[in-house]
Amino acid sequence: MTIHKEGYQTIALSALLFVVLNLISFYFLSYQLPWLAWAIFVLSFLFFCFIISFFRIPKRQFTIDNNKIIAPADGKVVVIEETFDEEYFKDRRLQISIFMSPANVHRNVSPVRGEVLYSKYHKGKYLVAWNPKSSTENERHSVVIKNDKADILVKQIAGAVARRIVNYFSAGQKVEQNSELGFIKFGSRVDVLLPVGTKVDVKLNDTVQSGVTPIASW
Repeated sequence: MTIHKEGYQTIALSALLFVVLNLISFYFLSYQLPWLAWAIFVLSFLFFCFIISFFRIPKRQFTIDNNKIIAPADGKVVVIEETFDEEYFKDRRLQISIFMSPANVHRNVSPVRGEVLYSKYHKGKYLVAWNPKSSTENERHSVVIKNDKADILVKQIAGAVARRIVNYFSAGQKVEQNSELGFIKFGSRVDVLLPVGTKVDVKLNDTVQSGVTPIASW
């Protein structure tokens, strides 16, 4: 397991807060309220461990298959439905949405190999990620990848807690399947828009792993 580069600053600040908070609590509470000082230590240590785990990147055996669309995010499948895409395709698409809780791995990867045709950040709201309107009204970053099978859209969506979306793809870039697409801090969701009729390989509430689980087939 490694730590993602997006977490270095946050982890450093969390470590500093942990040290300062506990120095202060033990200095003022160790004689009169030692139990409270230790309670603060335990809770702050657990919080620090959570911050580290949030930015973890576990070692995985990626699935490489050009006939498959691989999950771009860890989490639970919360939407499988046809929808009208107003942003890019201007037609009906098959949408598969993956909800990421704060406990999931938050690195996002490319579900297919191909060429990036479109990469755009949109300001927006911070509705809860499972709200259907979050796909079109929340802060988000959309990427369209041209594959030799078809073009797909991958949408990173901020939620009520997630406040920063990082995306590493730019138009004209060649990408491989499972190459790093970006990172979303502190939980949200990722939508994948596929051509209508694409064979779906997952069911609602299935748990998927980024770079590992096929979510659909050409």
